[in-house]
Amino acid sequence: MENILFKDNVAEIEAYFAGGGYKPLKKALGLKPADVIDEVKRSNLRGRGGAGFPAGLKWSFISKDAEGPRYLVCNADEGEPGTFKDRELIRKNPHALIEGMAIAAYAIGAGHGYIYIRGEFAAEAELLEKAIAAARAKGFIGKNILGSGFNFELFTHRGAGAYICGEETALLESLEGFKGQPRLKPPFPAIKGLFGCPTVINNVETLAAVPAIIEKGGDWYAAIGNGKSAGTKLFCVSGAVSKPGVYELPLGVTFRELLEKSCGGMKAGKRLKAVLPGGSSTPALTAEEALAVKLDYESLAAAGSMLGSGAVIVIDDSQCMVKLLQVLSRFYHHESCGQCTPCREGCGWIEKILNRFEEGRAGRNDIDTLYSVAEGMMGRTICPLADAMAMPVMSFVKKFRAEFEAHADGKTCAKAP
Repeated sequence: MENILFKDNVAEIEAYFAGGGYKPLKKALGLKPADVIDEVKRSNLRGRGGAGFPAGLKWSFISKDAEGPRYLVCNADEGEPGTFKDRELIRKNPHALIEGMAIAAYAIGAGHGYIYIRGEFAAEAELLEKAIAAARAKGFIGKNILGSGFNFELFTHRGAGAYICGEETALLESLEGFKGQPRLKPPFPAIKGLFGCPTVINNVETLAAVPAIIEKGGDWYAAIGNGKSAGTKLFCVSGAVSKPGVYELPLGVTFRELLEKSCGGMKAGKRLKAVLPGGSSTPALTAEEALAVKLDYESLAAAGSMLGSGAVIVIDDSQCMVKLLQVLSRFYHHESCGQCTPCREGCGWIEKILNRFEEGRAGRNDIDTLYSVAEGMMGRTICPLADAMAMPVMSFVKKFRAEFEAHADGKTCAKAP
């Protein structure tokens, strides 16, 4: 299947033109904004940042009667451990993101857009600035775009490397110059977002898919993939595989196909032990579960996990699940904004317990305590960071309890397959 997002040598605007770039924008500007939204709805495009919420439906939440300015924000704050697809997409196809944002802005009536990009992505931020300038020089960004009367200005804004700012309302707080902490919802951003105005926030991958949908139609895009999980997905694969990297494949592809055909199988001498199919915050699948699952929203939910950001972390049989969980707990404890007690205290408590396991000071009762703390965090905070810590903890304890027991009993690591 031809790639939709990853195309060769299109970082420069001339190469993007050669492949038909910015023609979808011209087509969109000839339609009514409501018709553009309907086309995206028909495509079944869902948010690629992790939540999987239908993009067209989100756009439609902006009230036609809303007074004052409206804003479009791109979430390029890619901080989920194991996730590196948006950075790669910005490097290889930045104009698809810019064109997608111009189309989305026209659809919702936004005059200004911001790309909130992770602070560490200095080279990517510079590349985007250059691409925006090139698009502005050609009349695709700015005043009276292509003579349509539509005005849209686009800016980049670099964050400071806080994982919490990947949560959309914490991102808005940071963009406004405040500490990046999630807001209570409701009101939702579509009602009261950036600077108190109606705002749509979408992920890089989501917005970059929009030009192809406008060009070829929502029905065409909806026919790719697996039912409600339509279109292609960027899967970023890390771990003990022969060819780690980012792969664009239709949603519904099996994990086995991704592993064996795209990634060349496991590294020599390594056996598959477990998989985190959607980033470090998603529940783990055993090797048997992973090899039987399809990579789409519904199939992974049925298997007890999540597609998330599409970060496929492959764990081999040489890895200790207790040690891996300790590393994850250190990350989430450090990145918690501290606003909610269950997250602030729970992440720290979990890290302390896992430190005891690794230091040979834990008992079997600590296993149940670990699970209980995680269970008590689920769904009890303003944002999902507590859940992001709790879900891997609960799945690791459920599916690899023998390793925790080995640490508690023998003060050693069993590394059970």
